[in-house]
Amino acid sequence: MRLTTTGIIAAVVLGLTPALPATANGLAGAYLAGRAASYESDYAKAAQYYTQALIADPSNPRILENATSAYVNLGRVPQAFTIAQKMQLSGIESQIAHLVITAEQFEQGDYDQLLEDISAGRRIGPLVDGLASAWAELGRGRMTEALARFDELSQQNGLQGFALYHKALALASVGDYEGADALFSGEEQGPLRQTRRGVMAHVEVLSQLERNEDALELISALFRDDSDPGVADYRARLEAGEMLPFTHVNDATDGAAEMFFSVARVLSSDASPGYTLIYSRLAEYLRDDHVDAILLSAAMLEDLERYTLATESYNRVPRDHPAFHAAELGRADTLRRAGKDDAAIEVLQQLAKSHGELASVHTAMGDMMRGLQRFEDAIPAYDRAIELTDEDNAQWFVHYARGISYERSDNWERAEADFRRALELRPNQPLVLNYLGYSLVEKKIKLDEALEMIETAAAERPDSGFIIDSLGWVLYRLGRYDEAVGHMERAAELMPVDPVVNDHLGDVYWAVGRETEAQFQWKRALSFIDPTEEDGDADPERIRRKLDVGLDVVLEEEGAPPLRVANDG
Repeated sequence: MRLTTTGIIAAVVLGLTPALPATANGLAGAYLAGRAASYESDYAKAAQYYTQALIADPSNPRILENATSAYVNLGRVPQAFTIAQKMQLSGIESQIAHLVITAEQFEQGDYDQLLEDISAGRRIGPLVDGLASAWAELGRGRMTEALARFDELSQQNGLQGFALYHKALALASVGDYEGADALFSGEEQGPLRQTRRGVMAHVEVLSQLERNEDALELISALFRDDSDPGVADYRARLEAGEMLPFTHVNDATDGAAEMFFSVARVLSSDASPGYTLIYSRLAEYLRDDHVDAILLSAAMLEDLERYTLATESYNRVPRDHPAFHAAELGRADTLRRAGKDDAAIEVLQQLAKSHGELASVHTAMGDMMRGLQRFEDAIPAYDRAIELTDEDNAQWFVHYARGISYERSDNWERAEADFRRALELRPNQPLVLNYLGYSLVEKKIKLDEALEMIETAAAERPDSGFIIDSLGWVLYRLGRYDEAVGHMERAAELMPVDPVVNDHLGDVYWAVGRETEAQFQWKRALSFIDPTEEDGDADPERIRRKLDVGLDVVLEEEGAPPLRVANDG
Protein backbone atom coordinates (compact mmCIF):
# COMPACT_ATOMS: atom_id res chain seq x y z
CA MET A 1 0.00 0.00 0.00
CA ARG A 2 1.37 3.43 -0.97
CA LEU A 3 1.79 5.68 2.05
CA THR A 4 0.75 9.32 1.87
CA THR A 5 3.35 11.98 2.55
CA THR A 6 1.53 12.89 5.77
CA GLY A 7 1.57 9.27 6.82
CA ILE A 8 5.28 8.97 6.15
CA ILE A 9 6.14 12.03 8.18
CA ALA A 10 3.89 10.88 11.01
CA ALA A 11 5.53 7.47 11.00
CA VAL A 12 8.96 9.04 11.12
CA VAL A 13 8.10 11.38 13.94
CA LEU A 14 6.45 8.71 16.08
CA GLY A 15 8.76 7.62 18.84
CA LEU A 16 11.05 10.64 18.64
CA THR A 17 12.39 12.20 21.77
CA PRO A 18 10.92 15.66 22.44
CA ALA A 19 11.35 17.84 19.37
CA LEU A 20 14.19 20.29 19.14
CA PRO A 21 13.38 24.01 19.12
CA ALA A 22 12.21 25.26 15.76
CA THR A 23 15.14 26.39 13.64
CA ALA A 24 15.46 29.75 12.04
CA ASN A 25 14.77 30.18 8.33
CA GLY A 26 12.42 27.18 8.09
CA LEU A 27 13.66 24.49 5.72
CA ALA A 28 17.12 25.98 5.28
CA GLY A 29 17.68 26.26 9.00
CA ALA A 30 16.56 22.71 9.74
CA TYR A 31 18.56 21.30 6.83
CA LEU A 32 21.75 23.15 7.76
CA ALA A 33 21.32 22.16 11.41
CA GLY A 34 20.90 18.54 10.29
CA ARG A 35 24.03 18.73 8.18
CA ALA A 36 25.99 20.18 11.07
CA ALA A 37 24.75 17.43 13.36
CA SER A 38 25.64 14.78 10.77
CA TYR A 39 29.11 16.26 10.43
CA GLU A 40 29.52 15.85 14.20
CA SER A 41 28.04 12.32 13.99
CA ASP A 42 25.27 13.44 16.34
CA TYR A 43 22.73 11.13 14.76
CA ALA A 44 19.90 11.84 17.21
CA LYS A 45 19.92 15.57 16.46
CA ALA A 46 20.51 14.94 12.76
CA ALA A 47 17.44 12.70 12.57
CA GLN A 48 15.30 15.26 14.36
CA TYR A 49 16.42 18.21 12.26
CA TYR A 50 16.08 16.30 8.99
CA THR A 51 12.58 15.25 10.05
CA GLN A 52 11.72 18.92 10.54
CA ALA A 53 13.15 19.66 7.10
CA LEU A 54 11.05 16.87 5.54
CA ILE A 55 7.88 18.44 6.86
CA ALA A 56 8.72 21.52 4.81
CA ASP A 57 10.06 19.64 1.76
CA PRO A 58 8.97 15.96 1.89
CA SER A 59 10.34 15.03 -1.54
CA ASN A 60 13.86 16.45 -1.33
CA PRO A 61 16.19 13.53 -2.27
CA ARG A 62 19.16 14.77 -0.27
CA ILE A 63 17.15 15.34 2.90
CA LEU A 64 15.45 11.96 2.51
CA GLU A 65 18.77 10.15 2.12
CA ASN A 66 20.44 12.00 4.98
CA ALA A 67 17.51 11.28 7.26
CA THR A 68 17.60 7.60 6.30
CA SER A 69 21.30 7.40 7.11
CA ALA A 70 20.85 9.16 10.46
CA TYR A 71 18.11 6.78 11.56
CA VAL A 72 20.10 3.71 10.55
CA ASN A 73 23.16 4.90 12.44
CA LEU A 74 20.94 5.47 15.47
CA GLY A 75 19.90 1.83 15.19
CA ARG A 76 16.32 2.79 14.33
CA VAL A 77 15.91 0.85 11.11
CA PRO A 78 12.08 0.80 10.97
CA GLN A 79 12.03 4.61 10.89
CA ALA A 80 14.74 4.56 8.23
CA PHE A 81 12.70 2.07 6.20
CA THR A 82 9.69 4.38 6.18
CA ILE A 83 11.78 7.09 4.52
CA ALA A 84 13.61 4.66 2.23
CA GLN A 85 10.26 3.30 1.03
CA LYS A 86 9.15 6.84 0.19
CA MET A 87 12.33 7.26 -1.88
CA GLN A 88 11.77 4.01 -3.77
CA LEU A 89 8.12 4.86 -4.47
CA SER A 90 9.23 8.26 -5.76
CA GLY A 91 11.84 6.72 -8.07
CA ILE A 92 14.77 8.25 -6.14
CA GLU A 93 17.97 6.26 -6.52
CA SER A 94 19.89 5.86 -3.25
CA GLN A 95 22.27 3.11 -2.20
CA ILE A 96 21.46 3.68 1.47
CA ALA A 97 17.73 3.44 0.79
CA HIS A 98 18.27 0.23 -1.19
CA LEU A 99 20.28 -1.24 1.71
CA VAL A 100 17.53 -0.46 4.19
CA ILE A 101 14.79 -1.84 1.95
CA THR A 102 16.81 -5.01 1.36
CA ALA A 103 17.22 -5.48 5.11
CA GLU A 104 13.50 -4.95 5.73
CA GLN A 105 12.56 -7.42 3.00
CA PHE A 106 14.69 -10.06 4.69
CA GLU A 107 13.17 -9.14 8.06
CA GLN A 108 9.67 -9.59 6.64
CA GLY A 109 10.57 -12.70 4.63
CA ASP A 110 9.53 -10.92 1.43
CA TYR A 111 11.98 -12.83 -0.75
CA ASP A 112 9.91 -12.75 -3.92
CA GLN A 113 9.73 -8.95 -3.87
CA LEU A 114 13.43 -8.67 -3.07
CA LEU A 115 14.39 -10.78 -6.08
CA GLU A 116 11.91 -8.94 -8.26
CA ASP A 117 13.37 -5.58 -7.22
CA ILE A 118 16.93 -6.71 -7.97
CA SER A 119 15.82 -8.13 -11.31
CA ALA A 120 14.10 -4.82 -12.10
CA GLY A 121 17.36 -2.93 -11.62
CA ARG A 122 17.66 -2.02 -7.95
CA ARG A 123 21.39 -1.99 -7.41
CA ILE A 124 23.59 -1.74 -4.32
CA GLY A 125 26.79 -3.36 -5.56
CA PRO A 126 27.91 -6.69 -7.02
CA LEU A 127 28.74 -8.25 -3.64
CA VAL A 128 25.58 -7.31 -1.75
CA ASP A 129 23.32 -7.88 -4.75
CA GLY A 130 24.83 -11.31 -5.35
CA LEU A 131 24.72 -12.46 -1.74
CA ALA A 132 21.24 -11.03 -1.17
CA SER A 133 19.94 -12.88 -4.23
CA ALA A 134 21.46 -16.15 -3.06
CA TRP A 135 20.11 -15.88 0.48
CA ALA A 136 16.69 -14.85 -0.84
CA GLU A 137 16.60 -17.99 -3.00
CA LEU A 138 17.43 -20.04 0.08
CA GLY A 139 14.63 -18.24 1.91
CA ARG A 140 12.24 -19.31 -0.84
CA GLY A 141 13.33 -22.92 -0.28
CA ARG A 142 15.16 -23.10 -3.61
CA MET A 143 18.55 -24.41 -2.50
CA THR A 144 19.74 -25.35 -5.97
CA GLU A 145 19.14 -21.81 -7.23
CA ALA A 146 20.80 -20.37 -4.10
CA LEU A 147 23.96 -22.42 -4.65
CA ALA A 148 24.02 -21.40 -8.29
CA ARG A 149 23.87 -17.74 -7.24
CA PHE A 150 26.79 -18.24 -4.84
CA ASP A 151 28.78 -19.96 -7.58
CA GLU A 152 28.00 -17.19 -10.06
CA LEU A 153 29.21 -14.58 -7.56
CA SER A 154 32.40 -16.55 -6.92
CA GLN A 155 33.40 -16.05 -10.54
CA GLN A 156 33.58 -12.27 -10.11
CA ASN A 157 37.00 -10.81 -9.55
CA GLY A 158 37.84 -10.43 -5.86
CA LEU A 159 34.55 -11.85 -4.58
CA GLN A 160 35.31 -15.56 -4.47
CA GLY A 161 36.18 -15.64 -0.78
CA PHE A 162 32.92 -13.95 0.23
CA ALA A 163 30.86 -16.19 -2.04
CA LEU A 164 32.40 -19.44 -0.83
CA TYR A 165 32.20 -18.44 2.84
CA HIS A 166 28.51 -17.65 2.54
CA LYS A 167 27.92 -20.78 0.48
CA ALA A 168 29.50 -22.82 3.28
CA LEU A 169 27.22 -21.14 5.84
CA ALA A 170 24.21 -21.79 3.61
CA LEU A 171 25.07 -25.48 3.29
CA ALA A 172 25.54 -25.81 7.03
CA SER A 173 22.26 -24.01 7.70
CA VAL A 174 20.37 -26.80 5.88
CA GLY A 175 22.40 -29.60 7.47
CA ASP A 176 24.90 -30.29 4.66
CA TYR A 177 27.90 -30.25 6.97
CA GLU A 178 30.03 -32.35 4.63
CA GLY A 179 29.62 -29.77 1.89
CA ALA A 180 30.30 -26.93 4.30
CA ASP A 181 33.47 -28.62 5.57
CA ALA A 182 34.71 -29.15 2.03
CA LEU A 183 34.49 -25.41 1.46
CA PHE A 184 35.92 -24.34 4.82
CA SER A 185 38.85 -26.75 4.54
CA GLY A 186 39.55 -25.84 0.91
CA GLU A 187 38.96 -29.28 -0.57
CA GLU A 188 37.01 -27.76 -3.44
CA GLN A 189 38.67 -24.46 -4.37
CA GLY A 190 41.40 -23.75 -1.85
CA PRO A 191 41.11 -22.78 1.81
CA LEU A 192 38.99 -19.81 2.78
CA ARG A 193 40.61 -16.77 4.33
CA GLN A 194 40.74 -17.42 8.06
CA THR A 195 38.75 -15.08 10.28
CA ARG A 196 37.83 -15.73 13.87
CA ARG A 197 34.15 -15.99 13.00
CA GLY A 198 34.85 -18.31 10.08
CA VAL A 199 37.03 -20.57 12.19
CA MET A 200 34.38 -20.80 14.89
CA ALA A 201 31.77 -21.70 12.26
CA HIS A 202 34.07 -24.41 10.90
CA VAL A 203 34.63 -25.76 14.42
CA GLU A 204 30.86 -26.10 14.83
CA VAL A 205 30.61 -27.86 11.46
CA LEU A 206 33.33 -30.36 12.43
CA SER A 207 31.60 -31.05 15.72
CA GLN A 208 28.31 -31.69 13.91
CA LEU A 209 30.22 -34.24 11.82
CA GLU A 210 31.32 -35.92 15.10
CA ARG A 211 34.90 -34.83 14.46
CA ASN A 212 35.65 -33.13 17.75
CA GLU A 213 39.32 -34.08 17.60
CA ASP A 214 39.68 -32.34 14.26
CA ALA A 215 37.87 -29.33 15.69
CA LEU A 216 40.29 -29.24 18.62
CA GLU A 217 43.26 -29.47 16.24
CA LEU A 218 41.87 -26.53 14.27
CA ILE A 219 41.53 -24.46 17.45
CA SER A 220 45.06 -25.33 18.59
CA ALA A 221 46.51 -24.49 15.19
CA LEU A 222 44.91 -21.07 14.91
CA PHE A 223 44.58 -19.83 18.49
CA ARG A 224 47.79 -19.59 20.48
CA ASP A 225 46.10 -19.82 23.86
CA ASP A 226 42.70 -19.73 25.52
CA SER A 227 42.76 -16.06 26.46
CA ASP A 228 39.64 -15.70 24.30
CA PRO A 229 36.77 -16.99 26.51
CA GLY A 230 34.77 -18.03 23.46
CA VAL A 231 37.61 -20.23 22.24
CA ALA A 232 38.16 -21.60 25.76
CA ASP A 233 34.45 -22.44 26.02
CA TYR A 234 34.47 -24.32 22.71
CA ARG A 235 37.63 -26.19 23.66
CA ALA A 236 36.19 -27.30 27.01
CA ARG A 237 32.93 -28.46 25.45
CA LEU A 238 34.71 -30.33 22.67
CA GLU A 239 37.04 -32.03 25.13
CA ALA A 240 34.00 -33.08 27.15
CA GLY A 241 32.62 -34.81 24.06
CA GLU A 242 29.76 -32.38 23.48
CA MET A 243 28.40 -31.90 19.98
CA LEU A 244 28.38 -28.17 19.31
CA PRO A 245 25.25 -26.89 17.56
CA PHE A 246 25.66 -24.88 14.39
CA THR A 247 24.66 -21.37 15.46
CA HIS A 248 26.18 -19.01 12.93
CA VAL A 249 23.30 -19.05 10.43
CA ASN A 250 19.89 -20.64 10.99
CA ASP A 251 17.92 -19.21 8.07
CA ALA A 252 17.98 -16.71 5.22
CA THR A 253 17.53 -13.72 7.53
CA ASP A 254 20.56 -14.80 9.55
CA GLY A 255 22.40 -15.17 6.25
CA ALA A 256 21.54 -11.59 5.33
CA ALA A 257 22.74 -10.42 8.74
CA GLU A 258 26.00 -12.22 8.06
CA MET A 259 26.16 -10.56 4.65
CA PHE A 260 25.90 -7.08 6.15
CA PHE A 261 28.43 -7.97 8.83
CA SER A 262 30.90 -9.37 6.28
CA VAL A 263 30.83 -6.09 4.39
CA ALA A 264 31.06 -4.03 7.59
CA ARG A 265 34.10 -5.98 8.76
CA VAL A 266 35.93 -5.30 5.49
CA LEU A 267 34.89 -1.64 5.43
CA SER A 268 36.05 -1.10 9.02
CA SER A 269 39.68 -0.99 7.93
CA ASP A 270 39.24 1.45 5.04
CA ALA A 271 35.92 3.30 5.01
CA SER A 272 34.71 5.99 7.36
CA PRO A 273 33.24 4.75 10.67
CA GLY A 274 29.89 6.33 9.84
CA TYR A 275 29.58 4.40 6.57
CA THR A 276 30.73 1.13 8.15
CA LEU A 277 28.17 1.68 10.90
CA ILE A 278 25.30 1.50 8.38
CA TYR A 279 26.19 -2.11 7.56
CA SER A 280 26.83 -3.24 11.13
CA ARG A 281 23.55 -1.64 12.28
CA LEU A 282 21.64 -3.52 9.59
CA ALA A 283 23.31 -6.76 10.69
CA GLU A 284 22.19 -6.05 14.26
CA TYR A 285 18.68 -5.29 13.10
CA LEU A 286 18.30 -8.61 11.33
CA ARG A 287 19.84 -10.57 14.18
CA ASP A 288 19.79 -8.93 17.57
CA ASP A 289 22.07 -11.63 19.04
CA HIS A 290 24.84 -11.00 16.49
CA VAL A 291 27.36 -9.98 19.14
CA ASP A 292 30.19 -9.46 16.67
CA ALA A 293 28.05 -6.88 14.83
CA ILE A 294 27.09 -5.23 18.12
CA LEU A 295 30.74 -4.92 19.13
CA LEU A 296 31.68 -3.55 15.72
CA SER A 297 28.92 -0.94 15.92
CA ALA A 298 30.08 0.03 19.39
CA ALA A 299 33.67 0.39 18.20
CA MET A 300 32.59 2.57 15.26
CA LEU A 301 30.51 4.77 17.56
CA GLU A 302 33.47 5.10 19.90
CA ASP A 303 35.65 6.17 16.97
CA LEU A 304 33.00 8.77 16.15
CA GLU A 305 33.05 9.98 19.78
CA ARG A 306 29.40 9.07 20.22
CA TYR A 307 30.09 7.67 23.66
CA THR A 308 26.52 7.37 24.92
CA LEU A 309 25.46 5.35 21.87
CA ALA A 310 28.62 3.23 22.13
CA THR A 311 27.91 2.48 25.78
CA GLU A 312 24.34 1.50 24.90
CA SER A 313 25.70 -0.95 22.32
CA TYR A 314 28.22 -2.49 24.70
CA ASN A 315 25.44 -2.90 27.26
CA ARG A 316 23.52 -5.09 24.82
CA VAL A 317 25.98 -7.98 25.14
CA PRO A 318 24.51 -10.49 27.62
CA ARG A 319 26.42 -11.17 30.83
CA ASP A 320 26.56 -14.91 30.09
CA HIS A 321 27.98 -14.45 26.57
CA PRO A 322 31.66 -15.38 26.07
CA ALA A 323 32.26 -11.90 24.61
CA PHE A 324 30.85 -10.12 27.68
CA HIS A 325 34.34 -9.30 28.94
CA ALA A 326 35.23 -7.74 25.56
CA ALA A 327 32.10 -5.60 25.72
CA GLU A 328 32.90 -4.50 29.26
CA LEU A 329 36.46 -3.61 28.30
CA GLY A 330 35.04 -1.54 25.48
CA ARG A 331 32.50 0.09 27.79
CA ALA A 332 35.21 0.99 30.29
CA ASP A 333 37.30 2.58 27.55
CA THR A 334 34.28 4.50 26.28
CA LEU A 335 33.46 5.81 29.75
CA ARG A 336 37.09 6.85 30.21
CA ARG A 337 37.11 8.72 26.91
CA ALA A 338 33.86 10.41 27.92
CA GLY A 339 35.57 11.72 31.05
CA LYS A 340 33.72 9.37 33.42
CA ASP A 341 36.85 8.01 35.07
CA ASP A 342 35.25 6.67 38.25
CA ALA A 343 32.57 4.81 36.30
CA ALA A 344 35.22 3.32 33.99
CA ILE A 345 37.27 2.09 36.96
CA GLU A 346 34.15 0.60 38.54
CA VAL A 347 33.45 -1.39 35.35
CA LEU A 348 36.96 -2.84 35.40
CA GLN A 349 36.82 -3.57 39.13
CA GLN A 350 33.61 -5.54 38.66
CA LEU A 351 35.07 -7.31 35.65
CA ALA A 352 38.13 -8.28 37.70
CA LYS A 353 35.72 -10.03 40.10
CA SER A 354 33.74 -11.87 37.42
CA HIS A 355 36.56 -12.51 34.93
CA GLY A 356 39.62 -12.25 37.14
CA GLU A 357 41.27 -15.21 35.43
CA LEU A 358 41.78 -13.17 32.25
CA ALA A 359 45.11 -11.37 31.98
CA SER A 360 43.57 -8.89 29.55
CA VAL A 361 41.24 -7.57 32.25
CA HIS A 362 44.14 -6.72 34.55
CA THR A 363 46.16 -5.27 31.68
CA ALA A 364 43.20 -3.00 30.92
CA MET A 365 43.09 -1.90 34.55
CA GLY A 366 46.80 -1.16 34.45
CA ASP A 367 46.40 0.81 31.24
CA MET A 368 43.49 2.72 32.75
CA MET A 369 45.45 3.69 35.86
CA ARG A 370 48.53 4.55 33.82
CA GLY A 371 46.42 6.76 31.55
CA LEU A 372 45.12 8.54 34.64
CA GLN A 373 48.74 8.93 35.83
CA ARG A 374 48.01 6.78 38.86
CA PHE A 375 51.20 4.87 38.23
CA GLU A 376 51.52 3.19 41.62
CA ASP A 377 47.98 1.82 41.23
CA ALA A 378 48.82 0.53 37.76
CA ILE A 379 51.70 -1.66 38.95
CA PRO A 380 49.65 -4.29 40.90
CA ALA A 381 47.31 -4.68 37.93
CA TYR A 382 50.23 -5.34 35.58
CA ASP A 383 51.72 -7.69 38.19
CA ARG A 384 48.55 -9.77 38.14
CA ALA A 385 48.42 -9.77 34.33
CA ILE A 386 51.98 -11.09 34.17
CA GLU A 387 51.23 -13.73 36.82
CA LEU A 388 48.32 -15.02 34.72
CA THR A 389 50.41 -15.27 31.54
CA ASP A 390 52.67 -18.27 31.10
CA GLU A 391 56.22 -17.70 29.97
CA ASP A 392 55.58 -18.94 26.43
CA ASN A 393 52.94 -16.27 25.91
CA ALA A 394 54.65 -13.42 27.77
CA GLN A 395 53.69 -10.02 26.37
CA TRP A 396 56.37 -7.41 25.73
CA PHE A 397 53.85 -4.58 26.02
CA VAL A 398 52.81 -5.47 29.58
CA HIS A 399 56.43 -5.35 30.74
CA TYR A 400 56.91 -2.09 28.83
CA ALA A 401 53.79 -0.55 30.41
CA ARG A 402 54.79 -1.72 33.88
CA GLY A 403 58.26 -0.32 33.25
CA ILE A 404 56.75 3.08 32.52
CA SER A 405 54.71 2.85 35.72
CA TYR A 406 57.80 1.97 37.76
CA GLU A 407 59.79 4.78 36.13
CA ARG A 408 57.07 7.32 36.89
CA SER A 409 56.92 5.98 40.46
CA ASP A 410 60.66 6.67 40.89
CA ASN A 411 61.64 3.00 40.98
CA TRP A 412 64.25 3.03 38.25
CA GLU A 413 65.82 -0.33 39.05
CA ARG A 414 62.59 -2.23 38.45
CA ALA A 415 61.66 -0.01 35.52
CA GLU A 416 64.91 -0.76 33.72
CA ALA A 417 64.48 -4.48 34.39
CA ASP A 418 61.03 -4.41 32.80
CA PHE A 419 62.24 -2.46 29.77
CA ARG A 420 65.06 -4.91 29.21
CA ARG A 421 62.67 -7.86 29.63
CA ALA A 422 60.40 -6.28 27.03
CA LEU A 423 63.37 -6.09 24.66
CA GLU A 424 64.13 -9.76 25.28
CA LEU A 425 60.59 -10.58 24.22
CA ARG A 426 60.60 -8.16 21.27
CA PRO A 427 64.15 -7.26 20.22
CA ASN A 428 64.59 -3.80 18.69
CA GLN A 429 61.03 -2.77 19.55
CA PRO A 430 61.25 0.97 18.80
CA LEU A 431 58.88 2.17 21.55
CA VAL A 432 60.84 0.34 24.21
CA LEU A 433 64.22 1.34 22.80
CA ASN A 434 63.12 4.96 22.71
CA TYR A 435 61.68 5.05 26.22
CA LEU A 436 64.62 3.23 27.79
CA GLY A 437 67.16 5.24 25.80
CA TYR A 438 65.48 8.55 26.59
CA SER A 439 65.26 7.64 30.30
CA LEU A 440 68.96 6.85 30.38
CA VAL A 441 69.64 10.21 28.73
CA GLU A 442 67.55 12.08 31.30
CA LYS A 443 69.37 10.26 34.09
CA LYS A 444 72.68 11.02 32.37
CA ILE A 445 73.81 7.42 32.60
CA LYS A 446 74.93 4.89 29.96
CA LEU A 447 74.74 7.59 27.30
CA ASP A 448 76.60 5.62 24.65
CA GLU A 449 74.17 2.71 25.03
CA ALA A 450 71.27 5.16 25.05
CA LEU A 451 72.46 6.67 21.77
CA GLU A 452 72.74 3.25 20.17
CA MET A 453 69.22 2.34 21.32
CA ILE A 454 67.67 5.54 20.04
CA GLU A 455 69.52 5.34 16.72
CA THR A 456 68.09 1.84 16.26
CA ALA A 457 64.61 3.09 17.16
CA ALA A 458 64.96 6.00 14.72
CA ALA A 459 65.98 3.61 11.95
CA GLU A 460 62.84 1.57 12.67
CA ARG A 461 60.54 4.63 12.89
CA PRO A 462 62.12 7.49 10.92
CA ASP A 463 58.86 9.48 10.91
CA SER A 464 58.20 9.31 14.64
CA GLY A 465 58.56 12.78 16.13
CA PHE A 466 59.01 11.39 19.64
CA ILE A 467 61.87 9.14 18.59
CA ILE A 468 63.62 11.75 16.45
CA ASP A 469 63.32 14.16 19.38
CA SER A 470 65.01 11.57 21.58
CA LEU A 471 67.81 11.17 19.07
CA GLY A 472 68.44 14.90 18.96
CA TRP A 473 68.25 15.12 22.74
CA VAL A 474 70.77 12.35 23.42
CA LEU A 475 73.20 14.04 21.02
CA TYR A 476 72.64 17.28 22.93
CA ARG A 477 73.31 15.51 26.22
CA LEU A 478 76.52 14.13 24.75
CA GLY A 479 77.59 17.66 23.82
CA ARG A 480 77.29 16.99 20.10
CA TYR A 481 75.21 20.11 19.57
CA ASP A 482 75.77 20.64 15.85
CA GLU A 483 74.67 17.08 15.12
CA ALA A 484 71.61 17.53 17.34
CA VAL A 485 70.25 20.54 15.45
CA GLY A 486 69.07 18.73 12.32
CA HIS A 487 67.33 15.97 14.28
CA MET A 488 65.60 18.42 16.60
CA GLU A 489 64.41 20.51 13.65
CA ARG A 490 63.06 17.37 12.02
CA ALA A 491 61.25 16.44 15.25
CA ALA A 492 59.68 19.91 15.34
CA GLU A 493 58.50 19.44 11.76
CA LEU A 494 56.89 16.13 12.69
CA MET A 495 55.38 17.47 15.95
CA PRO A 496 55.05 21.23 15.44
CA VAL A 497 52.80 21.93 18.44
CA ASP A 498 54.43 19.65 21.01
CA PRO A 499 55.77 21.79 23.90
CA VAL A 500 58.57 19.38 24.84
CA VAL A 501 59.94 19.16 21.30
CA ASN A 502 59.89 22.95 20.89
CA ASP A 503 61.54 23.39 24.29
CA HIS A 504 64.28 20.93 23.33
CA LEU A 505 64.84 22.67 20.01
CA GLY A 506 65.22 25.95 21.88
CA ASP A 507 67.90 24.43 24.11
CA VAL A 508 69.78 23.03 21.12
CA TYR A 509 69.64 26.38 19.33
CA TRP A 510 70.98 28.11 22.44
CA ALA A 511 73.81 25.60 22.66
CA VAL A 512 75.01 26.43 19.14
CA GLY A 513 74.72 30.18 19.67
CA ARG A 514 71.41 30.79 17.89
CA GLU A 515 69.96 32.59 20.90
CA THR A 516 67.21 34.57 19.16
CA GLU A 517 65.84 31.41 17.58
CA ALA A 518 66.10 29.66 20.94
CA GLN A 519 63.95 32.29 22.60
CA PHE A 520 61.42 32.03 19.79
CA GLN A 521 61.16 28.24 20.31
CA TRP A 522 60.79 28.59 24.09
CA LYS A 523 57.95 31.05 23.55
CA ARG A 524 56.33 28.58 21.16
CA ALA A 525 56.73 25.82 23.72
CA LEU A 526 54.98 27.96 26.35
CA SER A 527 52.10 28.66 23.99
CA PHE A 528 51.50 24.94 23.49
CA ILE A 529 51.42 23.96 27.18
CA ASP A 530 47.93 23.08 28.39
CA PRO A 531 47.36 25.13 31.55
CA THR A 532 44.95 22.47 32.88
CA GLU A 533 47.58 19.75 32.69
CA GLU A 534 49.49 19.86 35.95
CA ASP A 535 51.83 16.94 35.31
CA GLY A 536 52.97 17.68 31.77
CA ASP A 537 56.53 16.91 30.71
CA ALA A 538 57.24 20.52 29.77
CA ASP A 539 57.95 22.75 32.79
CA PRO A 540 56.53 26.24 32.09
CA GLU A 541 58.36 27.87 35.02
CA ARG A 542 61.71 26.56 33.82
CA ILE A 543 60.99 27.78 30.29
CA ARG A 544 60.09 31.25 31.59
CA ARG A 545 63.30 31.32 33.58
CA LYS A 546 65.28 30.49 30.45
CA LEU A 547 63.58 33.34 28.64
CA ASP A 548 64.51 35.69 31.49
CA VAL A 549 68.16 34.76 32.03
CA GLY A 550 69.16 32.24 29.35
CA LEU A 551 69.93 28.54 29.44
CA ASP A 552 73.45 28.94 30.82
CA VAL A 553 72.24 30.64 34.00
CA VAL A 554 69.45 28.08 34.47
CA LEU A 555 71.95 25.21 34.21
CA GLU A 556 74.22 26.93 36.72
CA GLU A 557 71.29 27.42 39.11
CA GLU A 558 70.44 23.74 38.78
CA GLY A 559 74.02 22.68 39.44
CA ALA A 560 74.32 21.14 35.99
CA PRO A 561 77.54 21.25 33.97
CA PRO A 562 77.80 24.34 31.78
CA LEU A 563 77.43 23.96 28.04
CA ARG A 564 81.03 24.91 27.32
CA VAL A 565 82.26 21.87 29.32
CA ALA A 566 80.34 19.57 27.04
CA ASN A 567 81.65 21.45 24.01
CA ASP A 568 85.20 21.22 25.21
CA GLY A 569 84.78 17.52 25.83
